[in-house]
Amino acid sequence: MYVRDAKNRDEVWLLDHIEEMGLDETAFRSRDYVIAMDERENERAGFGRIRIHRTDDGEVCELTSIGVLEEWRGQGVGAHVVERLVTTARDTGFDVVYALTGEPAYLAQFGFERIEEAQLPEVLERRLGEKRENLDPDAVPMRITTDRFYMPDRLREAFKGARAAPEEDQEPEEGPEDFGIDPDEATYKYDTGD
Repeated sequence: MYVRDAKNRDEVWLLDHIEEMGLDETAFRSRDYVIAMDERENERAGFGRIRIHRTDDGEVCELTSIGVLEEWRGQGVGAHVVERLVTTARDTGFDVVYALTGEPAYLAQFGFERIEEAQLPEVLERRLGEKRENLDPDAVPMRITTDRFYMPDRLREAFKGARAAPEEDQEPEEGPEDFGIDPDEATYKYDTGD
């Protein structure tokens, strides 16, 4: 598994899964996303986005639209997407990153702290209201200083061996019984009688 920057060819896949998961696609630009990939199967497993808000006081960095495909959940995929986003934000010059989420406990395990709405930059206060109204009524503001990000060992280890869960609706392998043959009684053309 690894996490890479999204490419133009990922755009349709991203939009489909963002819609399917009910995530925020406001001001969508595929180049703002990263994608978790399974190199064995060349399969996409999860994604997330950095959204930069330009204000009169400077720029504000928000993590948003973080999603993991159902068959990849519980294996550290989302954690590594978040890690890559925070690292990218830090490398771009941001000391602080914000998130507006209905899953505060998930981000808290990496060092994000819940903050009061009044502590948000004005642009994110407005966005929080919009997000609560349109996508996530339970969204709360969170913040992390980029140098305080922490990856739990269990998630790092899980990511190393991550594999897609088998789909439940896969057809079982066919056997002789499926063709009306009793394997205990049937004789075959080349049966040697041993």
